Amino acid sequence: MKPLLNILTVIIALFHVYILILEIFLWDKPRGLKVFNQTLDKAITSKGLAANQSLYNGFLAAGLFLSLFLGSAGMSIKVYVLVCILIAGLYGCVTVSHRVIFIQTVPAAVALILIWVSQNPFQIG
Repeated sequence: MKPLLNILTVIIALFHVYILILEIFLWDKPRGLKVFNQTLDKAITSKGLAANQSLYNGFLAAGLFLSLFLGSAGMSIKVYVLVCILIAGLYGCVTVSHRVIFIQTVPAAVALILIWVSQNPFQIG
């Protein structure tokens, strides 16, 4: 279970690095315009806001990567960051797009379920 959880953690962290790159470096470039379905004028106007917002994605990724190297303390960090991602995904689903639930919320929820199951909450005997 732990290897699967670690792989999922890396995938989620890399996704947040990807979002950081999109929002900081590619926001007003063709790829960023396409991903976020916006015009160049709107992107230019909101570039600073997007870059600031994206720092949080970097912090989430850093927390997940860090959690992989801290043993049992890392598990607490991983749970905290995954809950933050889950909540942000739910908010994004309501305020931005329903797609967010599949690309952000569901992976975090699956990782949290794997953590919960790995703790053997219903182990008998």
